[in-house]
Amino acid sequence: MKNPMFAEADEHPSMMTTPSVASRLIAAARELSAAVDALRFDTPVSHVYNPLDYAWAPHETYLRRFGDSRKKVVFLGMNPGPFGMVQTGVPFGEVAAVRDWLGIECPVGQPARPNPKRPVEGFACARSEVSGRRLWGLFRERFGTPEAFFADHFVANYCPLAFFDEGRNLTPDKLPGAEQAALLAACDEHLRALVAALEPEWVIGIGAWAESRAAAALGTGGPRLGRILHPSPASPAANRGWAQAASGQLVELGVWPT
Repeated sequence: MKNPMFAEADEHPSMMTTPSVASRLIAAARELSAAVDALRFDTPVSHVYNPLDYAWAPHETYLRRFGDSRKKVVFLGMNPGPFGMVQTGVPFGEVAAVRDWLGIECPVGQPARPNPKRPVEGFACARSEVSGRRLWGLFRERFGTPEAFFADHFVANYCPLAFFDEGRNLTPDKLPGAEQAALLAACDEHLRALVAALEPEWVIGIGAWAESRAAAALGTGGPRLGRILHPSPASPAANRGWAQAASGQLVELGVWPT
């Protein structure tokens, strides 16, 4: 016999609670974290950091505060930088930008196997992540407040893991083929979940590799794809006025107005 307490809900499925956008992003991030934690990486990788684990508190805060609505544009980076998301749990998370502009400052733990050459100091880290400083600096200059920026935009990383060859940073594209394939499969699945939750019109790769991964994961029929110059100081072009170059690319694509 049907329990009368549940009759109304059974007869009116539309009354069931729909998960919020932020809760969907949080669930997807937890799934991604578990999936990549199960992977193993051999030489030349000496250490692997997963900020979705030890820096979960600021990452979850970021998703709850700024990811709870549909977006027009998702900016997609490659993976955490040693003085950015590795320290703060926020994509391109230069400490000053995260703390002073985004208003996020949470306790950060330690990786399962810390690398003494790349210590995690959390929000006490005194080093500046140049890429993050440039990226968030552009958004601050153009939009003024985080609320104005995140009304239509979001920033994510394709891969949540940071890789080190002792003191040297390794990017995912430098991993051996078999290890890379398993990692990309997990990251592709997460990107599809993120796009399904945020429903953006555009996914903009920050650099060519991120754009190529978005194309591979999302295929055709989804959001429009584009890219901007990566703000890394390793790029001579980025050192010749990155903000102006990236803004011009976004205007040319039709993502931003003139």
